[in-house]
Amino acid sequence: MSLHNIRLEVMQLLEKKVDDYVKEYLIPVETIWQPTDFLPDPSNENFFEQAKELQELAKDLPYDFWIVLIGDTITEEALPTYESWLMSVEGIDNVERNGWAAWTRHWTGEENRHGDLLNKYLYLSGRVNMREVEMTTQHLINDGFDIGTARDPYKNFVYTSFQELATYISHNRVSQLAKKYGEKRLSKMCKMIAGDEMRHHNAYSEFVHQIFKVDPSQMMIAFHDMMKYKIIMPAGFLRESGQKIASAFDHFSDSAQRIGVYTSADYIDILQKLINRWEIENMNGLTDEAEKARDYLMKLPSRMMKISERLVIPAESHIFKWVEPARI
Repeated sequence: MSLHNIRLEVMQLLEKKVDDYVKEYLIPVETIWQPTDFLPDPSNENFFEQAKELQELAKDLPYDFWIVLIGDTITEEALPTYESWLMSVEGIDNVERNGWAAWTRHWTGEENRHGDLLNKYLYLSGRVNMREVEMTTQHLINDGFDIGTARDPYKNFVYTSFQELATYISHNRVSQLAKKYGEKRLSKMCKMIAGDEMRHHNAYSEFVHQIFKVDPSQMMIAFHDMMKYKIIMPAGFLRESGQKIASAFDHFSDSAQRIGVYTSADYIDILQKLINRWEIENMNGLTDEAEKARDYLMKLPSRMMKISERLVIPAESHIFKWVEPARI
């Protein structure tokens, strides 16, 4: 049987539990928080006073913080790209409106709230060039992204397991910084978003865990392949207006590293957490190729740590079109 057919069989096997996964890892629409729960209410007679208070508190947030918050927002708002990518994965699209497609739609519904909330905050803050932000978001959706997974469900679930944990870290750290700067409203917003991301990470890492039980060698090779060529974050394809290629990510990443929101050490820590979560060291019954893949993965965190120690982050912030220093 071909690898393609084996993967389809595994996806169909796991699909039998999709309804349980939806109940365990996602929250009903009527129960989960919505963006308006955290924002000034325009129907309230005190709306303008509330918006003014939000703007006053936003004044104390530093430049790199704004860059990270804007980059996080743009990443969340490029959701149409992520949904269409997941819907194309083998085993999700092979049966019309199957269980996996239902999972993806429900996941999309939860994720959609994140960009809505953060976008409205940026708009109300008065500190951001929203037109530039909106153009970057449209570019990110227009350009799409190639993260090296093709339509392989094994690789895609490794990617989502990693990426969801990374976004948890980013939103959680932004929450902590916002609280430190006295912006408790924004802190709570980002904390709630981070909670969603952790639930989603737990779901996708469980999918991989289940695949390891039935197809350990090919799952190990897929994990190896994704980490060998590195996990490319969706923000890796950011570009500002007027740019022909995605060239904004490095500067965005520098801002995130300078203020400790997401660093190279976090990348390595996520890798180690996944190795531990999936019990890679204790995996049995592997083919020779999968054993070599496992050996590579076990040694990778220490190798990457040595490389990260040599990284130099620029001291000065890149000036983005998204937000002008004069506004801060």
